[in-house]
Amino acid sequence: MKNDKLIEIVANGVAELGITLPPGAFASFRTYYNFLEKRGQEFNLTAITGEEDVAWLHFLDSIALLKLYDFKNAKVIDVGSGAGFPGVPLKIAEPSIRLTLLDATLKRVAFLSELCGIIELGATCIHARAEEAAYELNKRERFDIAVSRAVADLNVLCELCLPFIRVGGSFLAMKSVDTGDEINQANRAIEELGGELSVNFDYTVPGTDIARRVVHIKKTSKTPVLYPRRFVRIKREPL
Repeated sequence: MKNDKLIEIVANGVAELGITLPPGAFASFRTYYNFLEKRGQEFNLTAITGEEDVAWLHFLDSIALLKLYDFKNAKVIDVGSGAGFPGVPLKIAEPSIRLTLLDATLKRVAFLSELCGIIELGATCIHARAEEAAYELNKRERFDIAVSRAVADLNVLCELCLPFIRVGGSFLAMKSVDTGDEINQANRAIEELGGELSVNFDYTVPGTDIARRVVHIKKTSKTPVLYPRRFVRIKREPL
């Protein structure tokens, strides 16, 4: 794909990360972008548009997780997946991932289902609220890794995500680097929900000067059965 700015940015970015993409990955990213541009406004998916910004702020920001954590053969759930970030780029770059994309908005899940069919991703797309899906036996504490780039405070995200993770697994929350206070405020929630704060990963999105942080929480014990609560209570009375 000569003279393709999107592919050039992704190629340079993964080279900087030291990641080798599998055959067909660049074509998948090009198809992904085209579909996102075509359907994004209809589905109210992302405020980030244009080849360069999507390549840097969506694709490479998501792929960077592969440099920070081992996803090979992992069973992964992307909670509040929206337009598919970070789950879809992770799966494109590491096909061994067994990926579930979860979102509460039907239009977004319809977008994800159609996208996964077009690029033959082999992911499971689920329309459900996280606080309800976490009580289903085939989902509760069945995943190795939960990822989320959802816009919510960490204590809220922990209650929505930690119930999906098996003991010994990890929750990776994508945040900005100025999250010290937010992490401190989530300490009680992390402990109450069966987690333990591990080493956070700070990184710069390849090709940019944009700093990011992945808050890494290990699942050390089972989440008590009373969690997660109804979302209105989670928001009103966060742990």
